[in-house]
Amino acid sequence: LHAQCSQHLWALRMDLCNVPAAREKGWYLALMAPNVKGPNYAWLDPSRLYCHPQGLQDCMADLLQPFQGDPIDMVAGIDAMGFILGAAAAATLQKGFLAIRKAGHLCVQTLAQPYTDYSGREKVMEVRTDAISPGLRILLVDQWVETGGTMRAAIQLVERLGGVVAAPTPCPAGIAAICIEDSEGGQWIRERYKCAHCVPPGLQPRFDRHQ
Repeated sequence: LHAQCSQHLWALRMDLCNVPAAREKGWYLALMAPNVKGPNYAWLDPSRLYCHPQGLQDCMADLLQPFQGDPIDMVAGIDAMGFILGAAAAATLQKGFLAIRKAGHLCVQTLAQPYTDYSGREKVMEVRTDAISPGLRILLVDQWVETGGTMRAAIQLVERLGGVVAAPTPCPAGIAAICIEDSEGGQWIRERYKCAHCVPPGLQPRFDRHQ
């Protein structure tokens, strides 16, 4: 997998029919695309792998495997890229999907939570107040956890409404993302909640360094 990622991670074109014979966990990470527009953008674009049918299926299988058999009532995805993986997870699990939005987009009663995103910008997210009842077991999904600020704000919204985001044990639900970086915020989340991600241990340092 190390050699595969080194050889193909920055490939310019993607063959939608190309699937490796041995589909190791995380093989699809090599489908992601690099930042070619400069420092005002994220270092990597994971969404490229969503274009690959087998890549998306295997990514989703790896994200959900740790939660097999766990009681999950609803999947929540974080605006905006978390909507893709979150909706896919909800469809796979045959559960409902809740969108946690950036402030100012919902025309119904909402609960708001300020936060600082990975770029250091101050923002506000919100969620509708009529979808989460006390004790509802939520699987929270986002594309990437870098500093942890966005995910932590989503956790706070769910828990303020009485929803449950799982601790490691017992495990009624949890948190899923392609990558959870080993930042202070990422560590805080890992220590308190059941988490699933797609990056093999040998590759984690590379993703933490944004290489």
